[in-house]
Amino acid sequence: MTIRKLAAAVAATISLTAAAQAQESFEMTSAFGKNLPILGTAAISFVDKINSISSEVEFEQFDPGELVPALEALDAVSNGSVDASYATSGYWQGKIAAASLFAAVPFGPEAGEFLAWMMYDDGRTLYQRMYDENGYNVHVIPCGIIAPETSGWFKNEITSLSDLEGLNMRFFGLGAEVMQKLGVSTSLLAGGDIFPALERGAIDATEFSMPRIDARLGFYNIAKYNYFPGWHQPSTLFELLLNKDRWEDLSETAQNQIEVACLANITDNYAEGEGTNFTAMQDNVENHGVKIKKWPPEMLQAFEDAWGEVAGELAAEDAYFKEVWDDLQEFRANYKVWNDNIYLQRPRK
Repeated sequence: MTIRKLAAAVAATISLTAAAQAQESFEMTSAFGKNLPILGTAAISFVDKINSISSEVEFEQFDPGELVPALEALDAVSNGSVDASYATSGYWQGKIAAASLFAAVPFGPEAGEFLAWMMYDDGRTLYQRMYDENGYNVHVIPCGIIAPETSGWFKNEITSLSDLEGLNMRFFGLGAEVMQKLGVSTSLLAGGDIFPALERGAIDATEFSMPRIDARLGFYNIAKYNYFPGWHQPSTLFELLLNKDRWEDLSETAQNQIEVACLANITDNYAEGEGTNFTAMQDNVENHGVKIKKWPPEMLQAFEDAWGEVAGELAAEDAYFKEVWDDLQEFRANYKVWNDNIYLQRPRK
């Protein structure tokens, strides 16, 4: 090897070593286990995407409990004990009144409308402000979205509001506030804790997510009545939270790469949900004895009326909830002229 070639080889080695040393590593806790379809695979998919396009940052996914429990991720990312988390802001409703407005809104926007408010109106600005004004040292990026979920698995058929009274039910977000109005005692359990609670009778019913996801958790073994539509979560947005100090230390290129990976993840996440749930519903009915039920109009109206009361009460109690709620309502009022005219009515024959 000539001196010139040797020098070039040494320079290349030094360059590669420097690049490797400069790469920022992020440990990311997920609220959903990697083996959970759609929810867990979204976190894995994001990691695969960002690691394949960036030489500046590298993410490693950890299941809930490996670094911190799912419901402790916000505090952990804020204080820097964990670099990042993939979750949904509805998990922080007990800490921040407005949190679930950025996750899932009962009788609220479906996925397209939710993204429109988030990306082309005030949603994302309000989202970051929520964390800033509550003292959390995090940077938030929308990083996944799914279509409606099922609205519950019940051991017995529900034929009236009186059948709900006195039930103990796992329920998420703002929908839980609605169910409490109707006499249901609710609790927020992480995915892995739901089946044992159903099995031992600690809860009588549950909602969690989409049919394919719920099937992986085995709810059909205990609760045979699966109710639709998902009035409490017409769409659900997922977030990537990064410790703000770590985020601000990144180059603009690395920040843009993370943003792009999340935008791609939103598309992938939504498509996986839309493309794989019908087979789970068919399998539930044909092989597990599940009865698919639809809420009658009077029950849906009762849910919606109760939600109106809950939204009004929360807006009266919390100024930031009111600001976000009013902004979303204003956007929806304008969006309505598009929504009401462009889409075919459901169900279609």
